[in-house]
Amino acid sequence: MVLTTYGHSSGFCIDPIEKKPLNHFLPGTPVLSFGTAGCNLTCRFCQNWDISRAREFDRLTDEASSEAIAKAAVESGCRSVAFTYNDPVVFVEYAMDVAQACRARGLKTVAVSAGYMCDAPRAEFYRHIDAANIDLKGFTEEFYKNLCTGSLAPVLETLVYLKHQTSVWLEITTLLIPGENDSPAELEALSTWIVEHLGPDVPLHFTRFHPDWKMRDRPPTPRAALEAARSIAERAGLRYVYTGNIHDEAGQSTYCHVCRERIIGRDWYEITCWKLTDDGRCKSCGTPCAGLFDGACGVWGGRRRPLSLN
Repeated sequence: MVLTTYGHSSGFCIDPIEKKPLNHFLPGTPVLSFGTAGCNLTCRFCQNWDISRAREFDRLTDEASSEAIAKAAVESGCRSVAFTYNDPVVFVEYAMDVAQACRARGLKTVAVSAGYMCDAPRAEFYRHIDAANIDLKGFTEEFYKNLCTGSLAPVLETLVYLKHQTSVWLEITTLLIPGENDSPAELEALSTWIVEHLGPDVPLHFTRFHPDWKMRDRPPTPRAALEAARSIAERAGLRYVYTGNIHDEAGQSTYCHVCRERIIGRDWYEITCWKLTDDGRCKSCGTPCAGLFDGACGVWGGRRRPLSLN
């Protein structure tokens, strides 16, 4: 079997790390992002369907070796490289080679994934990864079966594995789809499961759905629904809950879970406030903030810069 997308990409771009989204992993720094084509799920609501549902080379325009990607990341001032836009599960050999080249140059690597992966390749892949954002698309088997042609259980297994058997920094994203996965009961169950199985320090991002691919008949997620989801998750015990795909500085900022001081302010992907010590503690009360922090925040801001490696 040959991976025909090896060495090919649907495009390279320098993004803010917060766009992955990762809010507790080297905040404010740039990340070199790329993907290939295809996916192992068929989510009817896919927001990147033109890439994930593309045939083999429909969207593969850029070509680069693993060494070339790591070199470009260093030369462009990136702190990390992200496997994103489509799921790295379908280009895992290429991603692992890139990750090894990145580590040789002192770069971190990030996986943005649905977490739908078997045990053996999961262990092999994530030993090369420093941070991950996993899509927890819903919290019922019915949702995964009907809208993703997948199953919830393997995703939960991946989350537990990452949290308890690796050193990978973990954040979770749930796209809120009106009428499908946004009931208070389901959101409470999802949030409670995270607290009980992963702990209260795992950041959870509720992001806004917009009509796309095979679900263009659904309305965008109302702001009130995102705010309600955030409130439910916080009441369940999660310390870091965010809203995304919507302008909401209060919902995208980080607060100390002890004194409630705003320790990282965010306006979209711009950092507007920084009240952490160099070792990641609240400057007001000294409480540690969970995550990977390296002194002061970066200053990349909300820029998104396409990059050609050819």
